[in-house]
Amino acid sequence: MRCPFCGGLDTQVKDSRPTDDSGAIRRRRVCPDCAGRFTTFERVQLRELTVVKKSGRRAPFDREKLARSVQIALRKRPVESERVDRMINGLVRQLESSGEAEVPSDTIGELVMQGLKNLDEVAYVRFASVYRNFREARDFGPLLDEFADESKKAEQG
Repeated sequence: MRCPFCGGLDTQVKDSRPTDDSGAIRRRRVCPDCAGRFTTFERVQLRELTVVKKSGRRAPFDREKLARSVQIALRKRPVESERVDRMINGLVRQLESSGEAEVPSDTIGELVMQGLKNLDEVAYVRFASVYRNFREARDFGPLLDEFADESKKAEQG
């Protein structure tokens, strides 16, 4: 593992332990050249995924990009990071185990919306407004009507 500080190639692992959800291994490393310390995470990757954009362009799937977009939707919302990590890990596992090497960006967006809907309704609406390209306030109407319908069903059921 290359040192992020000096670029040295011979870093040493000082400590390894599983993350809270056991979805990754957290490794504390030290560089013998500059004595810099840093943390890496090792995750199982079932297959290389390619995202097919709406334009038809293809790009490698980037878990960190997905996590950033979820974090933006959840900014200043009272959701534990552990729950967010579980959602992202589950989503990535679902994509990797789908059997498809190429995944449409629409599929990823819908899965993220489904996950956010279960985590935080405000984050769900934020993400949906960007994902579905809302241009006016009235574009929120059908989305908010979904919540009203679900509330009625829950009260009746």
